[in-house]
Amino acid sequence: MAPAEKRTAIVTGSSRGIGEAIIRRLAKDGYHVCVNDISANQEGIDKLVKDLNSQHGEGSAIGYAADVTKSDQVEKMIEESVQKLGPLTVMVANAGIAKIKPILEVSDEDARSIFDVNYFGVWNCYTRAAKQMIKQGPVKEGTTGYKIIGCASIVAFKPFPILTDYSASKWAVRGLTQGFAMEMSKHKIQVNAYAPGIVGTAMWEEIDRKLGELEGRPIGETVKKYSQELTAMGRVSTPDDVAKVVGGFLCGSDSDFVTGQTLVVDGGIIYT
Repeated sequence: MAPAEKRTAIVTGSSRGIGEAIIRRLAKDGYHVCVNDISANQEGIDKLVKDLNSQHGEGSAIGYAADVTKSDQVEKMIEESVQKLGPLTVMVANAGIAKIKPILEVSDEDARSIFDVNYFGVWNCYTRAAKQMIKQGPVKEGTTGYKIIGCASIVAFKPFPILTDYSASKWAVRGLTQGFAMEMSKHKIQVNAYAPGIVGTAMWEEIDRKLGELEGRPIGETVKKYSQELTAMGRVSTPDDVAKVVGGFLCGSDSDFVTGQTLVVDGGIIYT
């Protein structure tokens, strides 16, 4: 069956931070959305769903707690979204984690957990979303097609010390995105990624704290130093800066001739 013209989206890791900003942008633009996070963040999921339904109409948002490292949970999340919102047209694999440690202090378990979420979580979302989209059949001629989008990072282009395993996982997302785009093109599915820089989120608060400890700076000074010294725009980016590119461009019709790309959204740190 061909999907309805209504656009629907699942955004993983979206109860806060960049994911929340993306899903708010999509809901504002008329998408029906599925808010996802792990069960430990159920309160955040419920609060955001309530807020979105209040702003954009009852039934425009649902929540689903799922661990993206578990393929069966991702499959069930997609099934629930399709059943309640309609055919899936956009998947944003946003969920990610970081552990800030010198590389020789990173345990085998640490490294595996980073790749479980940052790479295999994206893999699970990419593959399961693609299978659902193919099953649904092609979109109506002249309408925006299917979009699969993953979260990379500027460290997918230039690694940061103390974030070596995180950097490696994001390089893997960039490579997966390119190859996946090539293979999905025959199904008219576009696959892209986005690469945030220094963003005012809980993850960067932790990076600031840990690097500050290692390099002898008080809390807040590391982010300030890096944003001023490394960023051409001279400031920390906000989740909304990223959401404008992801929700406004990559998910929409303006990117209909873009695939296999990782778009850098960092205010001028990495130049590709």
